[in-house]
Amino acid sequence: MNRDDVDWQGYLPAFVTPFTEAGDLDLDTLRALVDHYAGEGMHGIVVNGTCGEWFSQTGEERRTVAETAVAQAAGRMRVLVGCTAYTAKETAEFARHALAAGADGVLASPPPYAKLFPDEVIQFYRDLDAAVDGPIAVYNWPHGSGVDIGTELADRLADIDQIVAIKDSTPDADQFFETSRRVRDRVRVFGPYMSVRGLEVLRTEGGDGTVGGGSLHGRPDPEFWESYWRGEYEGPHAHAVAGDRLFPKLWLPGGWAGRYGAYQSQLKALMTMLGQPAGHVRRPRLPVTDEQSLTAMRAVLVEEGLLTEAERP
Repeated sequence: MNRDDVDWQGYLPAFVTPFTEAGDLDLDTLRALVDHYAGEGMHGIVVNGTCGEWFSQTGEERRTVAETAVAQAAGRMRVLVGCTAYTAKETAEFARHALAAGADGVLASPPPYAKLFPDEVIQFYRDLDAAVDGPIAVYNWPHGSGVDIGTELADRLADIDQIVAIKDSTPDADQFFETSRRVRDRVRVFGPYMSVRGLEVLRTEGGDGTVGGGSLHGRPDPEFWESYWRGEYEGPHAHAVAGDRLFPKLWLPGGWAGRYGAYQSQLKALMTMLGQPAGHVRRPRLPVTDEQSLTAMRAVLVEEGLLTEAERP
């Protein structure tokens, strides 16, 4: 199995898991968010990843979220399910369930907290590969796993049979683009191509897609890729400039947290301001509630043309 065995490409929002204010799963809002993304023309969604707060869900809840998202998508877009856990055995159990439920593929980071050595990372994914029958995406999330999968390690992982993609969230842009060059012959690469620098790499070397935290821009996110596929670069360049301008106003360097709260907390607050289905965070995450932060976030959305003055409370 390799990159040609899947058709994953374009913009896939990292899907937030909506909870009620009391902390229960909010499946109605989850379904509404799936419909919202389908309506905006997203090429897929990635559920139960970092934005999906998998770490605060029970195993049964994770399975319910996967089943609900796949069923609601109903083939309108690709659904990848995050299966990160502390062991390959547990990760494989989530993966087998997701694939049986109809997911197009699964992704997993190295186990959190353990801070695996390179050979241990390779063995983890070999064990996962042996226990799962379906396409696997490696998720490089250094802030959560304590492991930054560099180019040499990614090169080794790309040779494991059912690994067909890597979602690379390294904070090191130079490393990302070197990894992209090294492994794209075998696996699909998702990362920060929707920047001015990234667009130039797309034009000269190619690239597959981006898994971003939600989609504050909406339809322009998938349109970036569709224009690129048509060989039209003016629109993608304007979008990349806007993205490069917006990102540092809202997110800390490396994209691991918001300037006004935890990543999930800030993202859900921004989505709510934009009228997108989002729900609440669940503890240990706390919502962004102080009015000074909320006012600053609204001001950024207005400044960037994502929210009008008339829409601002």
